[in-house]
Amino acid sequence: MDDNKREAVRMVLKESRQERAVEAFLGGCNCAQAVFSTYADLFGIDRQMAMNLTNSMGGGISRLREVCGTVSAMALLAGLAEGDVDPGDLKARERVYQRTRDLTAKFEVENGSLVCRELLGILGRDRSARPSERTPEYYKKRPCAKFVACAARIIEEELLQTEKGGESPET
Repeated sequence: MDDNKREAVRMVLKESRQERAVEAFLGGCNCAQAVFSTYADLFGIDRQMAMNLTNSMGGGISRLREVCGTVSAMALLAGLAEGDVDPGDLKARERVYQRTRDLTAKFEVENGSLVCRELLGILGRDRSARPSERTPEYYKKRPCAKFVACAARIIEEELLQTEKGGESPET
């Protein structure tokens, strides 16, 4: 396959993953689930496990409105991509931390914050752990789909690149 065709295929795959993340959010997943579950299979994690792992991260960690769930999902994926299985390997841990910092910095530059309540314009934490009903009105007033798309794009551009030619693991 020539380079132009390869690039076209790569772009279709990237777009479909990004779109898949947004569709997952619009289909009822929380922000962290939507992002993490879209890429978890690349690391050998099935969808059910991905959903379970990130269930409590939506709403800025269980609606505490702290770190945005999409940012938490990026951090989890960075850990999977970089790997740090030896607790004594401080170089590996530094590599994971730096990769996560780079991803989150890009998100913060594009969106103005990493914090859920700041992104949503909410003052303080929600008092209730009860998730909001997912209605058309909910989606109209929440910019979260935009943050899901942004995180998915950053994952594609920054995390899933390899040193050889910038190809992601799925190509």
